[in-house]
Amino acid sequence: MSPDAEDSHAIEVHLDRLLVERGMTLAELASRVGVTNVNLSILKNGRAKAIRFTTLTRICEVLECQPGDLLSYRPTDR
Repeated sequence: MSPDAEDSHAIEVHLDRLLVERGMTLAELASRVGVTNVNLSILKNGRAKAIRFTTLTRICEVLECQPGDLLSYRPTDR
């Protein structure tokens, strides 16, 4: 398995949609959650390799959503 294949995953992040629906910017969310814009941008763009449950909890609290609203699994052909 190539290094790229090991880093790939089938989780989609719907942060853009949730931010638009809430009329909130990434910077505002980052400030309210207590993380950097860079870290949220990495998550938003699907490049995150992990997320702490504490961060996920804060995102859900601020956006008033469930984890399933933020993340979904899309099977890939392997």
